[in-house]
Amino acid sequence: MTAPDTLASLQARHGERYRWLLLLSVMIGTMASIMSSTIINVAVPDMSRYFGLGQDRMQWVSSGFMVAMTVSMLTTPWLLSRFGYRKTYAWAMLLLLAGGVSGGLSTNFDLVLLARVAEGLASGVVQPIPAIIILHAFGSNEQGRASGIFGMGVVLAPAIGPSIGGLLVDWFGWRSTFYMVVPFCLASLYMGRRFIPAFTTATTDHADDAPKPTLDWRGLGLATAATLCLLNGLVTLQSNGLAHSAVMLGIAALALYMFVRWQSRLSHTHRGPHQQAPLMNLALFNHRQFAMGSLVSFIYGTALFGSTYLLPVYLQMGLGMSAAHVGTIMLPAGIALAITIPLVGRMADKHPTHLLVSIGLVLLALGFALMVTVGLGSAIVLIVAWVVVGRIGLGFILPSLNLGSMRGLSKNLIPQGSSVINFVRMVGGAVGVSVCAIVLEWRLAVHGQSLTHPTPSAERLTAFNESFLMLAALCAIAIVAAWQLRDDKTRH
Repeated sequence: MTAPDTLASLQARHGERYRWLLLLSVMIGTMASIMSSTIINVAVPDMSRYFGLGQDRMQWVSSGFMVAMTVSMLTTPWLLSRFGYRKTYAWAMLLLLAGGVSGGLSTNFDLVLLARVAEGLASGVVQPIPAIIILHAFGSNEQGRASGIFGMGVVLAPAIGPSIGGLLVDWFGWRSTFYMVVPFCLASLYMGRRFIPAFTTATTDHADDAPKPTLDWRGLGLATAATLCLLNGLVTLQSNGLAHSAVMLGIAALALYMFVRWQSRLSHTHRGPHQQAPLMNLALFNHRQFAMGSLVSFIYGTALFGSTYLLPVYLQMGLGMSAAHVGTIMLPAGIALAITIPLVGRMADKHPTHLLVSIGLVLLALGFALMVTVGLGSAIVLIVAWVVVGRIGLGFILPSLNLGSMRGLSKNLIPQGSSVINFVRMVGGAVGVSVCAIVLEWRLAVHGQSLTHPTPSAERLTAFNESFLMLAALCAIAIVAAWQLRDDKTRH
């Protein structure tokens, strides 16, 4: 007899529409987690004035969130196997809700920072879950469409979040940006209670008397140390603290080496639920498609987050545009991305994912490379066109990359695969922001320029162009790895 809280029993109870209601449930929660990461940025100046703090401390409002989110992604598979999908998702949403409410009520900066870490921990747990749900609940002929619809909804969160956040800050102050996640969390908790299965199968993995796996605390500690030291070292490198940066990056490399050795040891000794399972199952990288997908995901994260930092600075400091103009230019690109994702999602059900990812990387590289044609007197429509080309490229990559990377994995490796590929992308994103900042400062120094000078110049524009060409080259390298995402049938 099928247990009443499994995926199969819920499908039987709610009928054909169930899988879409399940997708909507996790989409709302993921939108809340992404919105919490982006909306706070517009409130940083107000928070800085309120607490009387400089940029060096205020940056941890974002950095603390990112470190917590990146590391907690690795715990998702253990949480799912230990507590099930419904409980894990519900507790993550409750933690996100608590972080939003406590952050809004805080009168001390340390409490605000603690609230941001709580939000980051919750976001990291939530974000790998939708890809796992899609691969379990949808057939292979619908997974691309589901990924496309989910991606379109998720893209709207960072697109509209800062705009709404700016209005909230003007009307109600910085505290209101914390409260914005509250209605999303409440709606997701309600829907999750009804539609998210406790477990995906009716096997004994959810029996009360079944042995429960233990968390790899040593691996988690090493991963946290490596991530924290890496981000700290890269941030310090931007401020010319070379000695401190070298120490931090060295510790990060050592922690990463120890993490890999420890995970390898656990992989060889783990024989069942009574023994500790590795935080990151290295067997994932024995699958060529997953290994190449992880490499693409890292470079994709580097290019995406790096360009998200570089583009607004380029438009304002390189071309001398106002913040209002920047918003106008980015809006068509956001619309193009939202339209492209569901269309490509449908294509992913019929066409090879390696081809779609490669097309996306080509368009993304082209969008970066074409920026060199923009001059100080160029029409805005030209800039909009090149930004739109790059965002269409992102629309090809987003719904296809996870599917292409994880379709060859066995069911028991899918939760690990989803958390690892999200973890790799976020690490790439953190590296991308710092690398873009470092390369830009380097090229500005070579051309005798500085962003502190109020007047844009041709030399400054050249420094930006060279930074964009660096991102284009990274995307071109990723195409080689993306082509390896093709399955064995396609290869032969």
